[in-house]
Amino acid sequence: MSGASDFIHDQVERDLAVGLNGGRVQTRFPPEPNGYLHIGHAKAITQDFSIAEDFGGTCNVRFDDTNPDTEETEFVDGILRDIEWLGFRPAAVLFASDYFEQLYEWAHHLISEGLAYVDEQDGETISAQRGGFGKPGVESPFRDRPVAESRDLFTRMRAGEFADGAMCLRARIDMQSDNMWLRDPVLYRIRRGHHHRTHDSWFIYPTYDWAHGQSDAIEGVTHSICTMEFDSHRPLYNWCLDHLPLPGDQPKQYEFARLEFTHIVTSKRRLKKLVNDGVVDGWDDPRMPTLAGLRRRGYPASAIVSFCREIGTARTNSRHAIEALEAVVRRQLNATSQRRMVVTRPLRLTLTNWPTDDRGEPVVEWFDLTNNPENSEDGTRSVAFSGQLVIEADDFAEVPPPKFFRLSPGKEVRLRGAYLVTATDVVKDSEGNVVEVLATYDPATRGGDAPDGRKVKSTMHWVSVPHAVPVRAALYERLFTTEVPGAATGEPLDDLNTNARTWLDEALGEASIADVEPGQVVQFERLGYFAKDLDAVTGADDARPVVFHRTVGLRDEWASIQKRQDR
Repeated sequence: MSGASDFIHDQVERDLAVGLNGGRVQTRFPPEPNGYLHIGHAKAITQDFSIAEDFGGTCNVRFDDTNPDTEETEFVDGILRDIEWLGFRPAAVLFASDYFEQLYEWAHHLISEGLAYVDEQDGETISAQRGGFGKPGVESPFRDRPVAESRDLFTRMRAGEFADGAMCLRARIDMQSDNMWLRDPVLYRIRRGHHHRTHDSWFIYPTYDWAHGQSDAIEGVTHSICTMEFDSHRPLYNWCLDHLPLPGDQPKQYEFARLEFTHIVTSKRRLKKLVNDGVVDGWDDPRMPTLAGLRRRGYPASAIVSFCREIGTARTNSRHAIEALEAVVRRQLNATSQRRMVVTRPLRLTLTNWPTDDRGEPVVEWFDLTNNPENSEDGTRSVAFSGQLVIEADDFAEVPPPKFFRLSPGKEVRLRGAYLVTATDVVKDSEGNVVEVLATYDPATRGGDAPDGRKVKSTMHWVSVPHAVPVRAALYERLFTTEVPGAATGEPLDDLNTNARTWLDEALGEASIADVEPGQVVQFERLGYFAKDLDAVTGADDARPVVFHRTVGLRDEWASIQKRQDR
C-alpha cells in the first residue's frame, strides 16, 4: 500500500529486511460467520490482502467457526461474496473447524505439561474468581487437579458424557496477572449446538483465543493482523504458541485501529436485532452499513477500497465522518455514471403552442443528450420531447419567493437540452393545488439557446409523458440520528432513525431508464446518484415501476464540513 501512513507495511518491511520467516509473507482474514460483513470489515480486508499483495505473499480467508449456536452457511456464502465484490481473491478458503482434531490434541498436550486443567465450576463463578484490575484473582479448587484426571475428564467431555456448562478446560497461567486474559482463560467449553460443517460430531468447542493463534500456525501465517481490541489478547496468543510443538515458524500478531464512522453502528448483535425485528428488510437493506447493503445502495466497491487506502493504517482509534466516505463515492460516480432525467415529484407541464402533425397528433422531437460530460466515450442518447411533459413540483412556484429562478408565471426557463419555455397559466384541483402548468415554448431556441443571445437563470430537467417509464425511487437519510449513536444513553438503538427511508412512488423517467442494468448507478440529473435495484427485472415493456435507490446526493457535504473546520 502506498500514500497514507501504514505502520504495518513498515513493520513487514523490517521483518523481511532481517530475514524473518525466510522472507515469506502470509496473511489471513478471519471472520466469524455469524452475520454479514459491515463497512468496518472493509478496512481489515483491504489491509490483509494488500499487505500480501504488496510483498508477493498470499492471503487466505479463514472462518472462525467455533460457535455453533450463531453461525450459518448463509453467512459464509455472504462473506465470500462480499470479499469477491471488493475485488479480492483469497489464496484459499479455510475454516477453524478444519483443525478441530489438531486443536484437541494440542489441548491434551497442555494438560500433559501441567498447563491446563478441567474445571467443574460454572461460568459465573469462574468469571467472579478472575477478579479485576487491582483486584486479585482466586484460584480454582480444581487448579491442581492431577494430570491424568484432567486428561480423562477432557476425553469424556469430547465424548459427550457431561451436560452443557458442567465443566470446561482452562489454561493454567497466572491468576494474579495484570493482564486479565492470562488469568487461567477458558480454552474449551461443552456445547451441543449443531455446527454448520461438523454437524453433531463435536460436543466441545474451542474458544477464539485457543483456536485463533493455533490456526494461524497450522496455516503458516506470518503476520496475524487484528484490530486494536485484540491488543490485550496478544500475550495469550503468544503464550499458547510458546507452549506447543508447532509445525513451523511462530506467527506474530499486529494490531491496527478499526474503521468507524459517524452515524453508523457496526455491532453485529444490534444489526441482527434490526433484521430480526423487521426494522430493516434484511442484511442487504440499503439503510444498513453492511457491505451487502452498500452494494445494493450503489456504492462502488473500488470507492470503498480507495477510501480504506487513503486513510492509512494507525494504532489510534478514531471515528471518520461518513461524509468523507460519501465524497469518495461521489467523486468516482461523477466520473463513471451516465446521466438520465427522472422527475421524482411530477407536476404536469403542457406546452399550449406545441405543434401537431397532419393527423392532429402532437409532434414528437428527439434530442441527443450527453451521457456523461466527464467521459466523451460514453457518447449520447436520444430522448423524446413532446408538448406533454412533467417537471419537478419544486421547480414551479405560483408566487415565487425571493431569488427563485425556476419556473413561475411570466418567467422563462430552459428545459435541459430542448427549448426555452415561459409559464402562462395554471390549472388547479378542487382544493386549490396547482396540478398543471400551462406554458409556451420558443421554437427558435431548439437545443436550449436563444438566437438573440438572451439569458435565462435556470435550467430544469423534464420527462415526456407519452414516453415516460414509471420509477419507484428510495431516498435515504442517516439510519442513526446522532454522530455517535448511544453516546447519551449507552444504547445506540435509542438513536435509531425510523424514517431513514422515503419512497417516491410517482416518479417518471425518460425511456432509457428501463435499460439500466440491475446494480448500475446513474445520475438522476440535478437530484443525485441512483442505483437500479439488484433484483429489478423490469424492462421497457413492463408496466411495473423500476426501483432505484439513491446512493448519494450531488451536494458535497464533506467539502462544507472541511470549510467550517478551517475557519
